[in-house]
Amino acid sequence: MTAIVEASARKEIELAKIRTDVVGSLLRPAALKEARTRFDDGAIAADALRAIEDEAVREAVRLQESAGLDVLTDGEMRRLNFQDSFGGSVEGYDASRSTLKVYERRVEGAAPGRRWDIRQMHDVGTAVSHRRPAKSRLKLARNLPLEEYRFVGSVAKKPAKVSLIGPDRISQRFAYESSTAIYRDMDDFLSDVVAIERQIVASLVDAGCRYVQIDAPGFTAYVDPPSLQQMRARGEDPEQNFARSLKAEAAAIANFPSVTFGIHLCRGNQRSMWHREGAYDGIAERLFNELPHDRFLLEYDTERAGSFEPLRFVPKGRVVVLGLVSTKGPELEGVDALKRRIEAASKFLPLDQLAISPQCGFASDVVGNLLSPDDQKRKLERVVETARAVWG
Repeated sequence: MTAIVEASARKEIELAKIRTDVVGSLLRPAALKEARTRFDDGAIAADALRAIEDEAVREAVRLQESAGLDVLTDGEMRRLNFQDSFGGSVEGYDASRSTLKVYERRVEGAAPGRRWDIRQMHDVGTAVSHRRPAKSRLKLARNLPLEEYRFVGSVAKKPAKVSLIGPDRISQRFAYESSTAIYRDMDDFLSDVVAIERQIVASLVDAGCRYVQIDAPGFTAYVDPPSLQQMRARGEDPEQNFARSLKAEAAAIANFPSVTFGIHLCRGNQRSMWHREGAYDGIAERLFNELPHDRFLLEYDTERAGSFEPLRFVPKGRVVVLGLVSTKGPELEGVDALKRRIEAASKFLPLDQLAISPQCGFASDVVGNLLSPDDQKRKLERVVETARAVWG
């Protein structure tokens, strides 16, 4: 038994230290988009849609394994939006059902490569993807991440991870001012959120998942002037929000010793657009030292992310996964240029504590970014090629 435990421990250490990573979503195949539209229109049943989703997941697994990645995801093929991990799993929100066409309409007339008007995300719509109130206390109604893992874990030869939207983003997309009859304050709301997140994580651990990624794109709101202005306009204290979120994020993953936890920060990823800007400097020291996650997956593909200097606050034993390969466009980064970026980062954090990944998902929602499946394949292969050139 001791030998088994030691072997398991070695495996977990290797997973925490892997040199290549992916954030989550992949471009949805045309056949899947067509099937989803037909399902939304009532032309096919759920079973028919699921069969097509299954094949899309199998193809996503083949793509990632052929690229040589150390860990993979199901490509989020069953989600309309990356935030469905929570929004689609709970009941209690005053929210409406979403469709593929809704997400297509959200980006109509938008200009790729520019800042997306964040106000477009706060209309009536699905929970978390839009800022919605509660009509009753939240509870787990359907465990979508567990369903996703059970299938991808059954078809993948490499370790599969699951991404969950974290408490910080959930709190930012909660209309608390319209929910006072249900939740007395944000602390009351987040206590339910953390409890539900822990239910989901525990179920994944029981099913054999050993890498859980928390998506926390909202943390960059605390260094983005327009986002800070919106918080203050609602009567919020951004510093208090930040502190509350750090505590909730830590509580959501506490006491799962056999699991590698990652947390992903970015600046928005919608149809090759972005939502926020600002360097990590203003949040880095508290973020890296108050969060217990093993891996920090940080967007670093543009000047909007600032320098690598904040990495000096990362404690020993943690890994920063540098999101250097952009998912927003087809231009393929050169290996030598990526190596120089990693070398620059290593001046602030030892090379042994660094890894590489794409900067974000390729399709944070079903619409996807403006690049082709072949572009996506080459970028995943470039991540692996660069990692081998740097770490062997």
